[in-house]
Amino acid sequence: MHCPFCRADDTKVIDSRLVAEGEQVRRRRECVQCGERFTTFETAELWMPRLVKKDGSRVPFDEEKLRNGMLRALEKRPVSVEQIETAISQMKHKLRALGEREVESLMVGEMVMEQLKELDEVAYIRFASVYRHFQDLDQFREEIERLAKSE
Repeated sequence: MHCPFCRADDTKVIDSRLVAEGEQVRRRRECVQCGERFTTFETAELWMPRLVKKDGSRVPFDEEKLRNGMLRALEKRPVSVEQIETAISQMKHKLRALGEREVESLMVGEMVMEQLKELDEVAYIRFASVYRHFQDLDQFREEIERLAKSE
């Protein structure tokens, strides 16, 4: 690591600590040449797979789009922000664990539905109605019956 003060190539690590719930390593460093100290942070660079949409187009994974869809379904429901963030983290972990460069967007939609089913059944039905393009009350009724049977 180059010293940010004198640009020397040689620095030594004085102290290392886990931060951000173990997601980062904080390192205190000292320049061997000028003696200045500075802090660096190290994180794992993890790539999310690209999504293949129904029409065959490929788009980057968009965490904000995922979050906004879930928030819309969970609007005015008794689910905490922490529960939502945990669900999003679990989905991202599952996607990374697949080890694939690309996944079908349908898979992500199904993951969202699984998470919403666990968090709040009303939000699940809201999301399913949009995601599966419900056209009439019968489709709502069928999905609610399926949900009741799965419990």
